[in-house]
Amino acid sequence: MKIYPLAILLISSTLVLSCSEQELASRVETAPASAESADSSPTAEIEAILHEHIAILASDQFEGRAPATPGEEKTIAYLQQQFEALGIGPGNGDSYFQSVAVTELTTASDAILQIQGSDYDASFSYGNQMMVGTQQQIPYVTVQGSDVVFVGYGIVAPERNWNDYANIDVTDKTVIILVNDPGYATQDPELFNGNAMTYYGRWTYKYEEAARQGAAAALIVHETGSAGYPWEVVSSSWSGPQIGLQAANLNADKNEIEGWLTLDSAEALFDGAGLDYQELKAAAAQPGFTAVYLADFKASVSIENSVRSSESQNVIAVIPGAERPQETIIYTGHWDHLGVNVELEGDNIYNGAVDNATGTAALLAMAHLHSQQTPPERSIVFLAVTAEESGLLGSLWYSEHPIYPLATTVANINIDAMNVNGIMRDVVVVGYDSNELQNYLQAAATKQDRYLRAEPNPERGYYYRSDHFNFAKAGVPALYAESGEDSVEFGMEWGAERAQDYTDNRYHAPSDEYDPNWDLSGAATDILMFFDVVTTLSGESTFPNWFEGNEFKAIRDASRAGL
Repeated sequence: MKIYPLAILLISSTLVLSCSEQELASRVETAPASAESADSSPTAEIEAILHEHIAILASDQFEGRAPATPGEEKTIAYLQQQFEALGIGPGNGDSYFQSVAVTELTTASDAILQIQGSDYDASFSYGNQMMVGTQQQIPYVTVQGSDVVFVGYGIVAPERNWNDYANIDVTDKTVIILVNDPGYATQDPELFNGNAMTYYGRWTYKYEEAARQGAAAALIVHETGSAGYPWEVVSSSWSGPQIGLQAANLNADKNEIEGWLTLDSAEALFDGAGLDYQELKAAAAQPGFTAVYLADFKASVSIENSVRSSESQNVIAVIPGAERPQETIIYTGHWDHLGVNVELEGDNIYNGAVDNATGTAALLAMAHLHSQQTPPERSIVFLAVTAEESGLLGSLWYSEHPIYPLATTVANINIDAMNVNGIMRDVVVVGYDSNELQNYLQAAATKQDRYLRAEPNPERGYYYRSDHFNFAKAGVPALYAESGEDSVEFGMEWGAERAQDYTDNRYHAPSDEYDPNWDLSGAATDILMFFDVVTTLSGESTFPNWFEGNEFKAIRDASRAGL
């Protein structure tokens, strides 16, 4: 099997015009030996391919791969080049790209949140006490003298007989909201989904509902346990350029201000109003909670934005099916990360090595494996999406503007943040027991003497945090699985510690950098497992579905009813 040396491909590429050949060659040389000189086993070959691609994609020369930046230009050129080298054709007619219209907002970091009352006056600073921004695509946004209301979890769920906005009008008010949902807070399995987060617990939902209720500003209280990540993830993710899909109405229907408060800031604010934050938090987790005004407090905050509209690109390649080309199986992985934060001192490049240079490299490794096989019966699509870090925007755009009809899309296999710690016995299924793709995964995992289990931290809402979710919402059965924590070599405790260390110290931080000492044997094993799943699916004529009781099954059934 021919492996194209990446150093040679890079030197022949036009993208070396934008970065130093010497620097890129050095980066490749630090990776393990190429697949041509490595152990000839499939796992070792894939490991070498992954190391080479990750080293390049996560290099400083790719500038953190932010959408609509020179980093994007280098990334998408590199991906096109690699698909072409494998002999895999463009997936959008004669193009490897699908344009995604985006608007970039960069909020000035001097914003101040001021809260005033008859006996209270406090200012909260951007970065260490709060973060604010807006989805409204305009240069200046302000909220002045807005009443402050605590609305608990900010949930309206009629099917659960729950309405945190009952009997209160929050039009033009500032609402303060708890992250996650009452099930997590109480650990009551009969309340929402117990410990497992529902979509009502996601911060994106909180802002959506606040906007529907007419709020001027929506501020979520950050707590590490219920959010699933430390404050530093919020401050880094919300600072610098923020990407959104271009909106004809400039998102005038969104809240003027959206943001976060640290727990310390929230507790100080509630204390100033003569309220006990912890007591109200506990009350908010019980049915029948009533929103509470924070005394006579008024909130004021103004932000200035630089606004830039442009286009980003999904990258798409396809191996046409020989028997049923209209039926597609789509691999997804997001190529983007957070780019460069010019206001950050020291290392200010968010290289996104694990998140998601590993997944992007995995797409290319999958493409390599499939390119070596006889043509599949169904078409196999490789979709590297943009702007995942900005709210799953690239996959949302694709789901709303599909190149291949969703009704005949057999499955989506999503790859996000591969394992860099060696082979794990367990395979974690995010959204366990949701659809029949899990049966295919079980068969493939069994061949590797591995076992499936549900995600260990369902309270963190990972099901709603990657690109498979937009396929699921459109009814397409989607599989999001990854190596677990039960290390073959070191055991479960070691694996859990490594996973938590990444979350605490490198997730969405400049320290998420490529390490040539990574053990990618586990990632390679996962890739072979997914390859088994897709190879099986590509040779069948049946369409997997969601399990009975799943909220997406009716959507799928309706989409296939007329076929």
